[in-house]
Amino acid sequence: MLVWPEKQALILKTRNPDRILNALPSAKTFSVKGNPLVAVPHKTAETVLLRNMGFNAPAPIRSYYNWSGRFTPFKAQKEAAAFLSIHKRAFNLSELGTGKSLAALWAYDYLRGVGQLNKALIISPLSTLERTWADELFNHFPHLTFGVLHGTKQKRLKLLEEDFDVYIVNHDGVGIIAPYLKNRSDVDLVVVDEVAQCARNASTAKWKAINTVVNKHAKPRSCWALSGTPTPNAPTDAWAQCKLISPQNVPPYFGRFKAQVMKQLSQFQWIPKPDATEIVREVMQPAVRFTRDECLDLPPVMFETRDVQLTKEQQKAYKDMLTKLRAEADDGEITAVNEAVKMGKLVQIACGAVYTNDGETVTIPATPRIEETRSIVHSAEGKVIVFVPYISSVHMVADELRKDFNVEVIYGDVKKSERDRIFKAFQSSSEPKVLVAQPAAMSHGLTLTAASTIVWYSCVTSNEVFEQANGRINRPGQKMNNFIIMLEGTPVERRIYKRLQKKQKLQGALLDEVKAHREPLIA
Repeated sequence: MLVWPEKQALILKTRNPDRILNALPSAKTFSVKGNPLVAVPHKTAETVLLRNMGFNAPAPIRSYYNWSGRFTPFKAQKEAAAFLSIHKRAFNLSELGTGKSLAALWAYDYLRGVGQLNKALIISPLSTLERTWADELFNHFPHLTFGVLHGTKQKRLKLLEEDFDVYIVNHDGVGIIAPYLKNRSDVDLVVVDEVAQCARNASTAKWKAINTVVNKHAKPRSCWALSGTPTPNAPTDAWAQCKLISPQNVPPYFGRFKAQVMKQLSQFQWIPKPDATEIVREVMQPAVRFTRDECLDLPPVMFETRDVQLTKEQQKAYKDMLTKLRAEADDGEITAVNEAVKMGKLVQIACGAVYTNDGETVTIPATPRIEETRSIVHSAEGKVIVFVPYISSVHMVADELRKDFNVEVIYGDVKKSERDRIFKAFQSSSEPKVLVAQPAAMSHGLTLTAASTIVWYSCVTSNEVFEQANGRINRPGQKMNNFIIMLEGTPVERRIYKRLQKKQKLQGALLDEVKAHREPLIA
C-alpha cells in the first residue's frame, strides 16, 4: 500500500480489486505495466473501512496535517492522534506526561479542518482547566477559539452560548451545562480527561451528567477518554468507563461484570480473578497506550522510604486509637466501607494533627517527621513539593517550614485564581522554595518541573492520586534527577504503601497488556 499525496489517495495492489470496488464505490482501478491497482480516496471513512477489511491503511492525519503548534510532536503523540482520528469512540491510556491532551487536540483540529467535526467539549479536572487545556490551546492552536466554563451557573451558561470552537468545563460543572447541550448538534466531540477520576462509578451524579452529554443526544457524540490510570482501585473500575465509551463491550449490569473479573473471598473481600487483566483489556477497546520511555528522555526517578520515629505523645495516641479500632473490629463495626476512614485516624496521628468527633483539631508533636522534612528541603537540588494528606496537618507543616523557607500552600479550598498564581510563581520564579499541598488538590495535569523532589509527609490510600501526584515533576522539560521520598513511622503507613505497590503492579499489568494489543499504525 502506497500513499499518493498529490491525489490524496491510497494505492493498493490486490488480487481481488472487485472486493474493494464493491465496498468502496469511490475507488478506481488502473494499471501500471500490466499490474492492476486500486486507488482509494485517502479519507477517514475509507481508511476505517479498509482497516475493517484487513488492510493496514494509515490514518490520513499522518500525511495531510501540518501539526499546529510551537514544536514537532513526539512520534508516539502522532500515533496517538492518528489513532483517535479514525475512532469516534476510543481510550488513550498512555502514561503521565506523554502528551495525551495535545494528541487529542491535534486529532480534533485535523478532523475539524476536513469538516468531520465541528465543536468540542473538553471535560477535565479543575486543576487542568487552564494550566493544561487552555494553555495548550492558546500556545499551539491560535486559530481556535475557546471558552473556560467556570464560575457561577449564569457565567457558565453565558459562555456556553458564545460561538467558541472548544468549550472547557470541569468534572463537577458538567451537570450544570448538560441540559443546555441536549439540542446542541454543533458540539459533536466530547473529550473526557482523567476519565477514571470522574466516571468509574455509574451511580454518581457526575457520571450521569457526563453520560447525558455523551450518549443522550439525538445523535451520540464522538468521545475520547484519557487516563493514565484507568483502573486505580480494581478491575471493576473499567465498567462505568466502558458504559460511557464502548457500552457494547460490557454487560448491562455492574454485578455481572464484577462476577467476571472478581472472586469473592468473604462478605466484604473480593480479589481480582487471574484473567481479570485480559478481560479489562478486551472491554476497554479501542485503546492506545504509550509509556513515557517511548516518548521522552527524562531523568531517572528514585524512590526512597525513610523511617521517622514517633514522639511519645504520638506513640500513646497511636496505641490508644489502635486499641479502640481493634475493639470496633471485634464488634463488626469496621467494614470494607469504612475501613479507609478508620485507618485515616492512625495516619492523622502520624502526621501530628487529629480530627475529633466534634470536628476540632488536636495537635500532637511530630518533631522527628518535621525535622526530616526540613532536612530534605535543605539538601534538595531544586524546589520541593511536600504532600500532606490532611488539611489538619497542611498548615502545621507549612508553618514549621516557613521558619527556614519561602512556602506556599495548596489545598481544596484555595481558589482557582490563587492556585494559578502559586503554580506560576513556583514554576517560573526563584521563590517559593517549597509547596505544601494536599495531593488530591493538584494531582492532575500540572507541570512543576522546577521541583526535583517530592516528600510524602504521610501516605494516601488512592493509587491514582499517588501516581498522578508523583507525575508532577517527571515531565517534559525536567533536567534534574527526581526523588520521591516517603516518610513512614507506623505499621499502618507501611501497610498502605505496600497496598499501593500491589495496586501499581495490577495497574501496570493491565496497561502493558493494552500496549501489547494496540492496533498497528503506520509511522
